[in-house]
Amino acid sequence: MAGTASTRRARDVSASPGQPRVLIASPALAAANNGNWQTASRWARLLRASHHTEVVGAWSGQPCDALIALHARRSAASVVAFTQAHPARPCIVVLTGTDLYRDIHTDAEAQASLQRATHLVVLQEQGLGALPAGLRHKACVIYPSVTPRQPAPPPRRALHAVWVGHLRAEKDPLTLLRAAARLAHRKDIRIDLIGSALEPALADAVQAAMCNVPRLRWLGSRPHTETRQRIQRANVLINSSVMEGGAHVVMEAVQSGTAVVASRIDGNVGLLGATHEGLFAPGDDAQLAALIERTRDDTAFLARLRLQGAERSVLFDPAAEQRSLHHLITSALTEYTRPR
Repeated sequence: MAGTASTRRARDVSASPGQPRVLIASPALAAANNGNWQTASRWARLLRASHHTEVVGAWSGQPCDALIALHARRSAASVVAFTQAHPARPCIVVLTGTDLYRDIHTDAEAQASLQRATHLVVLQEQGLGALPAGLRHKACVIYPSVTPRQPAPPPRRALHAVWVGHLRAEKDPLTLLRAAARLAHRKDIRIDLIGSALEPALADAVQAAMCNVPRLRWLGSRPHTETRQRIQRANVLINSSVMEGGAHVVMEAVQSGTAVVASRIDGNVGLLGATHEGLFAPGDDAQLAALIERTRDDTAFLARLRLQGAERSVLFDPAAEQRSLHHLITSALTEYTRPR
C-alpha cells in the first residue's frame, strides 16, 4: 500500500482531447498507505477510458470540469474554493468513516462540505442513514471494488488470523489485544497485526501484549501487494474498528475467500450484511475471542463465514464500481453546466 514520492500524484492522460477533466482531491496520498488513497487511485484508473483524471492533495485552481473530494472535513478547503470559483460545476464529496460517524455531526467545516456538495457518495449501504435526512436526496452508494483471488485452504493445524490497520483509536486494536490474551493458551491460533503505529501508546500496548502472547506478531506496515497476499493466505480477517466508512481490508478478505470476524458497526454491517455470523459487539473482547476460537474449532462455522462473504462479493465487483462511478460522473456533468 505504500508509495514513493514519485507516486504522490496520480495522473491519467489516456482519455481523448475534449473529454471531461475530473480532479480527485485526496488528503491521503500514496505515502498515507490507507483506504482513502486506494479509493482515489482506483477511481482515477476506472475513469481513464473516458475522462482525463488527476489525483492531488487539494484543489488549488487546477482546471477541471468536476471535482471529487475525498473526506468532508479534510477536503473542506478544496470544496469551498472550488464551489466558489465554479458554482455551476459538479462538486462530489466522498464520505469516510470519520466523516459519517463523527465529523458531520460536530464539525462546522464538514457540515459545510455537505451543504456545498452537488453530490454525496457513501461507500456502503448503511452510510446513507448517517446523513441528515434533508441531504440524502443527493447521495448515492458506490461500493469500492476488489479484484477476486483464489482462497487459501482450510487450516490443518494452526488457525492463521490477521488484523490489518494503522494503530489508532478508530481501529480499536486494544480489543484485539485483550482477545489475544484470552487465547494465549491456544497453541493452534496465530494472530498477525499489520499496520504502522499512528499513536505511540498503542504501539507500546502491542509490544507489551506480544511478551505475554507468543503467537501474536506485529509485522508493522507492509506494501499493499504483500498485505493483500497475507489476507489471501489467512484463514480469518479480524476487524475490531469502532468507526469505519467501509474498510477495504474487509472487502479484500471477502474477495479472497477469507472469513471475516468484525465489530458490529455500520461500516462493517454495510459491507457484510446484518445476518453475517462473524459480527461481535464493539469493544467486546470476550465475544471476539470466542468467535476466533470457534473459527478454529468448528469447521462448519468457518465455512459458513466464507460462504456469507462470497454471497456479498458481487457488491465489490470492479465492473460494478466502474459502472456506478461512470453513471455518477456522466449524470453530474449532464445536470450541471460544463463550460469549455
